This record gives sequence, C-alpha cells and structure tokens, in this order.
Amino acid sequence: MAFQVSPGVLVQERDLTRIIPAVSTSIGAFAGSFNKGPLDEIVSISSEQELVETFGKPDSSNFEYFFSAANFLQYSNSLRVVRATQTSAVNASTSGTGVLIKNTDDWTNNYASGGSAGNADFVAREAGTDGNNLLVSVCPSATAYEQNAVTTLNDSSTAVGDTTVTFTSGTGTNVGDIISFSTTAATNDYDDGEQYRVTNVSTNDITIVQHPRGTGGLKRALTDGCNIRRRWKYYDSVDGAPGTSQYVSDRNGSGDELHVVVVDEDGGISGVPGTILETYSNVSKASDAKDPQGNDNYYPNVIYTKSRHIWWTKHNSSGSNWGNAASGTTYTAVNTPTLESLSGGSNGSTVTTGQLKDAYDKFADAETVDVGLIIAGPCDATHIENLITIAENRKDAVAFVSPERADVVNVTNSNTQKQNVIDFYSSISSSSYAMFDSGYKYMYDRYNDVYRYVPLNGDMAGLAARTDLIADSWYSPAGFNRGVVRGAVKLAFNPTKTQRDELYPKRINPVATFPGQGTVLFGDRTALATPSAFDRINVRRLFITLEKAISTASKFQLFEFNDEFTRANFRNIVEPFLREVQGRRGITDFLVVCDETNNTGDVIDRNEFKAEIFVKPARSINFITLSFVATRTGVSFDEVAG
Repeated sequence: MAFQVSPGVLVQERDLTRIIPAVSTSIGAFAGSFNKGPLDEIVSISSEQELVETFGKPDSSNFEYFFSAANFLQYSNSLRVVRATQTSAVNASTSGTGVLIKNTDDWTNNYASGGSAGNADFVAREAGTDGNNLLVSVCPSATAYEQNAVTTLNDSSTAVGDTTVTFTSGTGTNVGDIISFSTTAATNDYDDGEQYRVTNVSTNDITIVQHPRGTGGLKRALTDGCNIRRRWKYYDSVDGAPGTSQYVSDRNGSGDELHVVVVDEDGGISGVPGTILETYSNVSKASDAKDPQGNDNYYPNVIYTKSRHIWWTKHNSSGSNWGNAASGTTYTAVNTPTLESLSGGSNGSTVTTGQLKDAYDKFADAETVDVGLIIAGPCDATHIENLITIAENRKDAVAFVSPERADVVNVTNSNTQKQNVIDFYSSISSSSYAMFDSGYKYMYDRYNDVYRYVPLNGDMAGLAARTDLIADSWYSPAGFNRGVVRGAVKLAFNPTKTQRDELYPKRINPVATFPGQGTVLFGDRTALATPSAFDRINVRRLFITLEKAISTASKFQLFEFNDEFTRANFRNIVEPFLREVQGRRGITDFLVVCDETNNTGDVIDRNEFKAEIFVKPARSINFITLSFVATRTGVSFDEVAG
C-alpha cells in the first residue's frame, strides 16, 4: 500500500544494484551441406566430435562446409549450425519411398497425427542415405511374440547340418523368426539350447540357420512330428510378451502393449550389421496411456521424445482402435510381427545459394538467436551479400568471408591469384560488419586420409572467438600474438609483402606463412571502404560489445518515469561499465549524457528516453617505424634525440 492510515511500520525494498550484464560476442553461426542431421534447424555444437555425431563425416562433395565449421571449433566451443535443405534430399521410410521430414517442428506440424507419409509406418529421423541402414520391427501382441506348437515337423529325414526342413504348415512363420523344436514328438519340452533363425519360407519348406551365430544348420537330427515354437526375432531384447498395461486395464481396456525395436540392419551406423540401436518395451497403443511413473507411454509419442533414428508416421493397418483413448477400448491383436527395412533416403544434390540463404536466415533475428561471428564457408558474391545483410540488420555480428575457390586454388601464378582476389571483392558491398580474408589453406582430412583446400573464414572467425577468450573482443585478432592459424600445411595463395601492400588498401586481410613462425592473419580491416574508426575489426567488435550490453541493461528503463531519478540510475549503471572497459584498454575516454539537455519536455511528452554515449576507441597498431641512428663517439644522446 502507498500510504498508511494508522500508526505502523511499512517495510519496502528498492533495488539500486543493477549492473550491465555480461554478453557474448564469440558464438559462431554456420549453415551448410551435410549428410545427416535435422534440416533447417539451429543445433548447438561444442566440439568437432559432436559435429561428426550430429551432421556426419565429410565427403568429397561437402568437405568445405564441414571443415569451415570444424576449423572454427579448433578455437572455440560454441557454434550454432544449420543443415541446409538440399534439392531432392529425403528421409528413408518403411514404404521405400523417400519422405522429407525436415526436423521436429516439421513432424509436429505435419506428421504427428499420422497418415501423411503415404504408406510408411516409420520414417528415418534425418534426411539422407544413413536411414537406408535401418530396420524397424514391431511386436504388437503376445501371439506375435511367441506361439507354442504353432506347427509340427513333417520331415522324417532330418540330419545334423540340414538347413532346410519341412513343416506341416508354413503359415504364421516369418523370415527372422526364432524357432525351437521339442525333443520328442508331440511334446512341448522345447530345447532353448537349439534355436534357429528363419531365413526363408517357401510354402512349407523353411530355411534355417543357427541362432544367434547365424551359421550352420541343425545341431541334431529331429523327431518327425515334434512340435515347433515360434518366437519374434528380437524376443530376447525385451521384457517378455506384450499384453495389457495397468493403465489400460484400470480403464477396462485390453491388448494395448507392443514392443518396437530399431536395428542397424546394414551396419552403416554402428559399424556392425544387425546391431540393435533402440528398444521400446511395453509401450502403448492408447493415446492417453501413462507408464507407472506417470510418463507418456503412447508409442508414437515415446518414439518422438526418445528416438534418435526414426519418426512414427502411421499405425499398423491390420490393427483396429490404435490411437484411441484407453477407456473401454479393446485394441485388436495383430498376430504377426513386422520386420520393415527403411529405404529411399537420399542426401540430395549440391546445395544452392538460395538454399543456403534460407538456412542462414535462421540466424536473422537478433532477439531470439544469440550469435556474433557468422562463418561463410565456400563463397560466391551473392552468398556474401546475403550474409552482410544479415549482419547489418542484426547489428551485433560480423560476417567472415573468403574468395571463391577458383580464385586461388590450382592457380599457379601468385600475381594472378592476387588480382583474382582483388577483382572478386571489388564488387562486394562496403560494410564494417564483414571481414575479408585472402584465400584457402591446405589441411589434412583425417576422415578420408587425404589433404584438401578449405576456405579460411572458419579460422578467421575462430581467431576472433579465441581473442575473446584470452583477451577481450576489442583486441585485434591479427598478428603473431593472437592471429596464428592452426592446421595449415600451406596456403593456396601466400602473398608477399608487395602483394600484401596491394591487398590491404582493398579491404582484404592477407593471411601469410612466415618461415619458423607459422601461418598468420596479417590484417584487421573490416570491409568498410570509407576511412573510419570502424574500418578496423577491433573497433567494430568493441562497439558491438558496448551496444549489446548497454542496450540489454536499458530494457529495464522501459515503462519507468522519465525523470532525473531514472536518468541518474541509468548513468550509474553505464558509467561503471565504461570505466571497466577503459581499464581493460578498450577505450581511452568516454562521456555519458543523459539529463534534461537531451530529455527535453518534448522528448518526455513523446514517451521517449534518450542517452548519448561518447567513447574514444583504442586503436590497434598497423604500422611500425623503427629508426636506427649512428652517432659519433663524443656526441651526447641528449643533443641528437628527437
């Protein structure tokens, strides 16, 4: 309450401890062509190993994209990656027809209700050929799990080593089933030490091999007329036969449980064919099912939340009531397990500039996506202009770009390389939110045991990120202290001093190799053509840091009164922050004006609040002059110095 109407003590608190928050300027942003991973979705990556696990290893068609991202991760552990949607990229499916499900949002919006993926029951989680390795098997009932005395042996001439036996009836026996024989005729004393896997069913002739070894035939001669037990291929990977869950039973329903197993059939994912990747035991066909712990147990939802390899897209067409609520529902048993290989997946063709633009547009909103270093990867002029537009609209990020591959790789004359680079950048827009480098580096591709040329812009962004780590964003990332490039065997274009003198005035930062000192970024210019403090990358990134931090703090002034108390509070927040930046050598002086001189009556009446912040940025040394003077022995240095 604002006022007390009777004697008493009112305790109030007022928080005057607000400070400028720490902000990040070293998070990388990259989009490109990969062979796996979600499409058109931002994924946080912290290491090269995680990059491989999420987006796959490089190949001859996408190595420039992969290593642009991987090279950045040599210097930093914070990268946001988007896999661009390539033409004809599709997910493998159980119907054999490729289906494009880009990411989680795409599945939720278009496929979660089922039936939108054609005749496919399951679709690979990610577009690409990796999904063609998968097999999904569903055990939808107790009968599908196991049948005792399903048929009898009708073969009086079996012998050790036989791989083909004759049943009374082959009906109900499926490829992949595990079968056992009773020890004598017409009994159910099945010998589990003698199990066989069905590899072919032809009328009543069944081809078998020993399970689980997968080789050899019968271990003993069989008694004609002995009973045969059939089990689901993956019976020993789950907890018994599916039945009725307690949740459904309590609601007078029945037959809701099933098992789902995801297998690396061809070995392309795990390296071992037949490896079980995921198992979902006793999940439910009931749309509202819960497990004993209260978690969602409806099998499409369980697969959605837990699976790394598949999406559910349709119920088994032989079942009825699947997907209905539990109350009073009998889920009709399907007595045959399914064993469906996925196929039809494709990585797609080469990514286009337009598809890259769509992917990079995921980083366009500065309010929802926090990045500071935009990595171009392989470039053309249109691609660079798109990135500069994103950076300038965000106003808190810098785009790092390289020339086209053909400008420097496999060009034998260095002067031709120099001129190609100058000509390429000459048409690119002037901007302080971009940084141009001079080419490509030659590096080792350990995934394919070859050497490859890759663009340098991943390293350039990485140097900026590492500068943030060991110094501050307003330090230059160039030079022998902070600008040494990692992993470079050699450069496609190693500019000489004369060539560097031509490149630098053209907004191009040379990267050069010095004997015994390594490969070094030897310039810190932005792509701004007009002479200005902002034609240096350290100044641009200084202002990004100041603007980002102070604007974040300024949001807390919204909807307050524009009076001297609010203005003094703002000054008391900003000035200590700027003094700290000054103490850390980012600026040499500053002035904050936020008073009645710029918050006049008219400004206040328009519901505005104004503050002017003047700073003198620190400048990096680009040119050093050393003068050595020889004097006579008898001359005093005081006479000649200066």
